[in-house]
Amino acid sequence: MEPKKNPKADVGRNSGLYFVIGLALVMLLVYTGLEWKKYDKANDYDIALNVEDQLDEEVPMTEQIKTPPPPPPPAAPEVIEVVEDEEEVEETVIESTETSQEEEVMEVEDVEVEEVEEDISVPFAVIEDVPVFPGCEGSSNKKQCFQDMMQKHIRKNFRYPEIAQEMGVQGRVSVLFVIGKDGSIGNIRMRGPDKNLEAEALRIIKKLPKMTPGKQRGRAVKVPFSIPITFKLQ
Repeated sequence: MEPKKNPKADVGRNSGLYFVIGLALVMLLVYTGLEWKKYDKANDYDIALNVEDQLDEEVPMTEQIKTPPPPPPPAAPEVIEVVEDEEEVEETVIESTETSQEEEVMEVEDVEVEEVEEDISVPFAVIEDVPVFPGCEGSSNKKQCFQDMMQKHIRKNFRYPEIAQEMGVQGRVSVLFVIGKDGSIGNIRMRGPDKNLEAEALRIIKKLPKMTPGKQRGRAVKVPFSIPITFKLQ
């Protein structure tokens, strides 16, 4: 049986060659498109600098400040007529206080200079002889005995104010007082969270007994002392 198709009329016979040629053309177009460069047209610019144009700068006109004229000189004072004083003034004659050799000089007796007692106040921590609390006379450490007796006195006389208990007020009252040169307690000052607590602290300090005053260099002096009193509800 003879074939119906002519072998010379085969369309796909050279398809591989056509494919290679087409691929080469496409690659050429792509390469040309990527490597294509476009340059702007070169313009000729005048870059010469005209110096004369820059030197011809217009200077703005400045307004001249006119200073005001000086004030006119003050007018001459009127002529004052001098009137003679008819009253005669007695001149004061100052006599010399220098003594001559003929005058006798009286001898001056020795002048007694009274010593003025200075009101010195020395803190409790640095005083040489601390104040002696009653009952600490025979103690070897009077400073520690003083503080122990103070705590004992506070515990003995302590009484919590009822109004402060009802209000739930508590806190610490700082008390500062001065032991005078005669051993008495004075100049009491308090600072605390409530007036009722301050009043109770004042009452306790006022009940302190009279003490032996503190001494500095053998002389009685005032000694300030501070102590906190704590009020705490159970």
